[in-house]
Amino acid sequence: MFPYWVGTILLLVLAGLAGCHPGIVTPGTQPTLPGGTSSSPVKHSSTSDNQAVTPEALIQETQLPAVSSQAIPIADFLEHLPDPQTATWNLHGTGFSKPVGVFSANDGSTRMYVLEQAGIVRVIENGRLVPEPFLDIRDRVGSRASEQGLLGLAFLPNFSSQGKFFVNYTNQEGHTVISRFSVSGIESDQVDPGSEVKLMLIEQPYANHNGGMVAFGPDNFLYLGIGDGGAADDPLGSGQSTNSLLGKILRIDVMSTDEYSIPSDNPFVQGGGRAEIWAYGLRNPWRFSFDRLTGDLYIGDVGQNAWEEINFLPAGSAGGVNFGWNYYEGSYPFQGTPQSGAIFIDPIYEYGHDQGCSVTGGVVYRGSELPTWRGVYLFGDYCSGRVWGLSRTSDASWMSQVLFETGYQIVSFGEDAFGEVYLVDHAGDIYKLSGRE
Repeated sequence: MFPYWVGTILLLVLAGLAGCHPGIVTPGTQPTLPGGTSSSPVKHSSTSDNQAVTPEALIQETQLPAVSSQAIPIADFLEHLPDPQTATWNLHGTGFSKPVGVFSANDGSTRMYVLEQAGIVRVIENGRLVPEPFLDIRDRVGSRASEQGLLGLAFLPNFSSQGKFFVNYTNQEGHTVISRFSVSGIESDQVDPGSEVKLMLIEQPYANHNGGMVAFGPDNFLYLGIGDGGAADDPLGSGQSTNSLLGKILRIDVMSTDEYSIPSDNPFVQGGGRAEIWAYGLRNPWRFSFDRLTGDLYIGDVGQNAWEEINFLPAGSAGGVNFGWNYYEGSYPFQGTPQSGAIFIDPIYEYGHDQGCSVTGGVVYRGSELPTWRGVYLFGDYCSGRVWGLSRTSDASWMSQVLFETGYQIVSFGEDAFGEVYLVDHAGDIYKLSGRE
């Protein structure tokens, strides 16, 4: 999960394995990071000389749409990132027990829903904590290991009329469960735990790398982030196996059936892999998000020994994209030799373990309080507490810089119904990005 924690390290050491992030790499043992600016999402094909393909060829082979003003509003092309002195993180809620996410039902209300890892969903309304939990399923959630627990929450797009939402949690046996719950009344402050309908059970071979994100895309399909199953170096080869749901972004339809069905354009719906798979080659996609304006998909994938990465799929991309793990960690060869001609997508940004050790994917700012921040993707690192800004320039390349040194254990970001951005400190606090007075 978010994960570079002492519990995980001890677990893996005792097992005789390398850790999820074995530590800061000794200076001089990894290539120097580019100067804060990354190129467009282009990856090489696997050839004898490992020569890169051109962006045009990659787009043609993988059916990725080219960046254009039709997909991305011209106003979102920035020539420089905003001045971090114009904003700060203000405390919005405190006293939570290991919070791992903050979410909105996107119903026009001010309510924010906070996940506590042990299995509780709490509500902040108008800046105040509602005393009673919205949902309490501690009786079925297993959170003994540091990367287990209640990990994800997504509300049905028509939640205000249907009252249904979805969660991702690990059960008492450590396996991933995707479930739906229903409120008895739209204004209800509490959910009956007995309303659970289990949609999916994914067996987890190890206690770490469970992923956890659940989110509806602009197509109203439900997307699920599932880690590669854990241990270290992907020993089961899950990331590259299309016969495994581990190490993937899954895509299912929960709108048209009481359980779930497979969208007809999923890449393996006709065979060649599990029909639920949308994208693969991921290690631990702990947090991903869709830009609420453009529909673009940003994925924070937690690295192994040296590199943390942000992956990107423009709105309208076809499924079946391979992000490379465990052949590659970021854009760097890691293990094994891929088949000749295989196509992989590079991250749009990566940073080494001299900058942090566990990336937390974020969100694109779309609020109204900070106009100069619109279109900036904000993400962070659990270990260093850094927050980066990432955005495209007018030539469709990417620029990034560190905007904040928070000191927080950044485990998640979220956005409210109005596009304002929040940060979750695993130590127990929720912060809102606000303008300086």
